[in-house]
Amino acid sequence: MNLGKSRVLVKSYLRGFQGCNPASHSPSGLCIAGGVLIMLPLTMKLLCFQAKRFWWKTYSKSLPDVGSQEAEEVVRETLVVFVHAEAPDEGSERRDSVRRQTLKHIKWLANKRNLKNVVLHSFAHLGGEDASPPFAQALMIELTQRLRDTNYNVWLTPFGYFCEWDLSVYGDSLAKVWKEIH
Repeated sequence: MNLGKSRVLVKSYLRGFQGCNPASHSPSGLCIAGGVLIMLPLTMKLLCFQAKRFWWKTYSKSLPDVGSQEAEEVVRETLVVFVHAEAPDEGSERRDSVRRQTLKHIKWLANKRNLKNVVLHSFAHLGGEDASPPFAQALMIELTQRLRDTNYNVWLTPFGYFCEWDLSVYGDSLAKVWKEIH
């Protein structure tokens, strides 16, 4: 194996991560700061949609221990937020920061279109290391309550369920936002 060529390829690949910071690192979590390769921690992930309409219906359980529940709802003019909590978010040093930054982002994006309706959906398919179900559920409930306390109408899809969806999203780029919370 030609190590010189491999070094060039690695340097070329890593060049894209120069000068990163926790607020703007690559999706892989890699960056170079001061000539040192740094692996940033896994983070809470949000996939947000400014939606004309969002319909959901419970389909099947994704967690065996949740109670039986059938739900079917439709919400118009809403911000739909798919939330993926990561295991490191459970740490006491991250919990408050994650909650605060998540609320700030949701309110910021909802206010860009004057949306007062928010749908939160726990979606454990956006990242690597899932937070525990009890933590993720407690976080979703806390986000719901905090948003309601600030005059948002909030729907929480059934936790521990796969759902069918029908989502109609606005066309502009701000209507579809990916956010990592550090």
